[in-house]
Amino acid sequence: MKVALTGASGFLGPLFVRRLLERGHGVHVLARDVERTLGRLPQGVSGAFFDAVTPLSPDALGGAEAVVHLAGEPVAQRWTESARKRIHDSRVVGTRLLVEAMRAAGTVRHFVSASAIGYYGDRGAEPLTESSPPGDDFLARVCQDWEAEAQQAAAAGIRTVVARIGVVLHPEGGALAQMLPLFRLGLGGKMGSGQQYMSWVDREDTLGLLLFALEHPELTGPMNVTAPEPLTNADVARALGAALHRPAVLPVPGFALKVVMGQMSEAVLGGQRVLPRRALEAGYRFQHPELPGALRAMLG
Repeated sequence: MKVALTGASGFLGPLFVRRLLERGHGVHVLARDVERTLGRLPQGVSGAFFDAVTPLSPDALGGAEAVVHLAGEPVAQRWTESARKRIHDSRVVGTRLLVEAMRAAGTVRHFVSASAIGYYGDRGAEPLTESSPPGDDFLARVCQDWEAEAQQAAAAGIRTVVARIGVVLHPEGGALAQMLPLFRLGLGGKMGSGQQYMSWVDREDTLGLLLFALEHPELTGPMNVTAPEPLTNADVARALGAALHRPAVLPVPGFALKVVMGQMSEAVLGGQRVLPRRALEAGYRFQHPELPGALRAMLG
């Protein structure tokens, strides 16, 4: 297929482009800085302008048969009033503009739109699947609005999968990149009580699950993009310490996280125990279903 992709310059984007090309798909990126984005990607990738504010011409999709939507303002920042608006609008308004262009273009048959496990809110140890109800905190409301816009594509007859992505682990970015410096010094440990669940997934399985959603036409609706073995934050800290052969016994108090992160600390001190039921039922085989093996593969 010819696949139009947003978020090609982000943490997942460049490697996802390579995975698409390896599987024989054509790639057309939609980006604010098209030339810079294309400069980071293999030859043969086309591109057009896209942001979360400007209406998108149907022609900008380049005749794509499928769209994968990964763009969004980073959540890992202090949630000032302006930041909360950027986090919301980059996802909700951006998805609305993209879906409007898809409907007008008439060529798109498959749509995979990112969401996040923040949809479920802070739920303690409760096992959560795609049929579990949403939460009611800031991120949960953002995800609900985000998914509602994506589902407008389904209403227009476009097969739509909403990928609720968990905590993606890889040394090159995201949560693991932030944790590694302290843990390598032997100064790592649990955050807050450590009892909050962390529904992790390694980067290779994240890309694999996105491709799986794209290439399996029987899949529609929400799909959790998480490993099948979520762990508590304390268990994650112990596993990371063991992988690095370092102690992991210095906790970070919750009040300290609140001082440093502000309201964004809710996302760290809260948690979700999310299970990838739909992916498993559809036959996806995880490369790294357990964290110790995933960390060994990532860290050597």
